[in-house]
Amino acid sequence: MFYYLFNLSDWHLVDNINLIFHEAGHVIFSFFGETVHVLGGTLMQLLIPIIFSLYFYKNEEYFSSSLLLFWLSQNLFNISVYAGDAMKMELPLLGGDNVYHDWNYILSSFNILKYTDQVSSVFYCLGFIVLILAIIFSFKFSKNKILNI
Repeated sequence: MFYYLFNLSDWHLVDNINLIFHEAGHVIFSFFGETVHVLGGTLMQLLIPIIFSLYFYKNEEYFSSSLLLFWLSQNLFNISVYAGDAMKMELPLLGGDNVYHDWNYILSSFNILKYTDQVSSVFYCLGFIVLILAIIFSFKFSKNKILNI
C-alpha cells in the first residue's frame, strides 16, 4: 500500500479491478440523469469497498472489514489522481478522445473547474485518513484474532 501511495501516477494491478467497477458504475447509474451517470464511476469505486467492509463488519468479521479499508483508501487516492487531471486531461481514458473526462465534466458542470487541485486534495486527504484508520483497525483486530486462536 505504501508503494502505491508514493507512486500514484503508475498503473497497478488493483487499478484494473477498480476500472471494472468504475465503468460498471457508469452503466448502473446511467438511469439517473447525465450528471449522476458521469459520477457513477466514482460512486461505484467507493461503494463496492464500503459495501463489502460493512458486510464483514455486520457479520462481526472486524479484521476482514478493516482490511477492506485499505482498498477504499486506494480508491480515494486513485480518484484524487483522476480529479486532479480535470483541467489538463492528460490521463489515457477508455474510448480515447471520444469520451468524457468524468472529472472535467463534473467540475465544469458545477462551475468549479478552477478548484481542481483542491478537489483532488480532498480525495487524497480522505484516502490518507482512511489509510490510517485501516492500519489502526487492522492492528487492533489482528491482535484480537490472534488472541482468540
